[in-house]
Amino acid sequence: MAAETPTCLVVLETAKRFLSSFHRPARLLVAVSGGSDSKGLLLALNKAIEASGNSDLSLAACTVDHALRPGSADEADAVAGFCASLGIAHIVKRWDGQKPAAGIQAAAREKRYQLLAEAADNLGATCIVTGHTLDDQRETILMRSERGQGPGGAGMAADVLYDRRFWVLRPFLRLHRADVRAFLAAEGEGWFDDPSNANARFERVRTRVRLAETGEEHVSTWDAASRARSSEAAARWLGLHARVHENLVVSVSCAAARGCGDIDCRRGLLALAGVVGGRTHSLAADTVARLVAFLVRKEPGRLTAGRVVFDKRATGLYLYREARDLPTLALRPAETGVWDGRFTVRNGGNGMVQITATDAGGLQQQRLIAAGVPPGVAKRAALSAPHIVSTGDNCTAKAAVEPRICPYDTFLPGFDLIMAEMIAGLFGRQPYVRSPVHDLLTEMER
Repeated sequence: MAAETPTCLVVLETAKRFLSSFHRPARLLVAVSGGSDSKGLLLALNKAIEASGNSDLSLAACTVDHALRPGSADEADAVAGFCASLGIAHIVKRWDGQKPAAGIQAAAREKRYQLLAEAADNLGATCIVTGHTLDDQRETILMRSERGQGPGGAGMAADVLYDRRFWVLRPFLRLHRADVRAFLAAEGEGWFDDPSNANARFERVRTRVRLAETGEEHVSTWDAASRARSSEAAARWLGLHARVHENLVVSVSCAAARGCGDIDCRRGLLALAGVVGGRTHSLAADTVARLVAFLVRKEPGRLTAGRVVFDKRATGLYLYREARDLPTLALRPAETGVWDGRFTVRNGGNGMVQITATDAGGLQQQRLIAAGVPPGVAKRAALSAPHIVSTGDNCTAKAAVEPRICPYDTFLPGFDLIMAEMIAGLFGRQPYVRSPVHDLLTEMER
């Protein structure tokens, strides 16, 4: 075996330190594309486990074949052979079907995590591990900062909960890609270079070229611990000031709302608005500025932003979904779907059900009034309540409805966990799945 250099040692030591943070036993599913980052990650983790002699940690691997270019299936087969040589269970998940003409990278990312979660189920994995490096982090920070998300909210988390089921862990976020490649070279291993990584039509590729040419090192500054402290402060504010009524209306005092000039207060309020509006993405910076200006004024009024009505009255500020563009969802028996981004619905009956927005008989309005919501607010908010009816003869409409924490139920960054937990509690939801590691944020920030 080739002699290890200091660069190789830092890669291997990072893998060892990462493995030492796990609650055991654990089975890690490594996402392996055949590129240098993911292949180096798999090899380093395998060597670290072999060196430790631990039998309570094991690896599995998955290659997602997006089927977007010729040769992708052959590369997946080559990765399967590499995994077999290491004695690691491996599965290929292929993205079949028609691909979108626009937004292909975002769609591929969404499908990749969906297929990785399927593989984790298939292989009995505890979590998913990816090979993102500091190079990826720098690119992400620059791209998100230029979209107006700001340096304070722009970095990737070392741990992300996907679909409320699997934690996705990124142990190499503080390593350069060059270090990982040096490690592979020292081990006598090559890798595949995806041609799309040189295609300038993609934003990330253009950003990568720009960073290489300008060396804008300042964009690599990312304080995840500071973001976690902000999340904790936002959670405290939510616990003190926010109330949720019938999973349809959020209320806070006007005095508390006027404090939204504070970034932590503002983050908490905007996260709640994301739940009420069923929106995953943040409001645009100019919309946030307009909203803050409205909230800090003492005069009552209404403002709509991100599908949410901010209704300011003498008794408080009330947030509810505007009664516009509300969808209809049909579900077969035992089928589960998401309605309006706000509710997860499972059909537990014996026939088709349909979910629409209506307040049949004014029952929801009366419940809101009984909960202390002003009648005018209750009347408007009730118009966006989900109503479930059976669409077949002799069928029973029986459905389980659960509020969806839209900003976090698909991707929940670990540094926002405490705020997401507070919001889930306000909406009567169970806590999120616990991480399989002791404290990855602390470990990765060392």
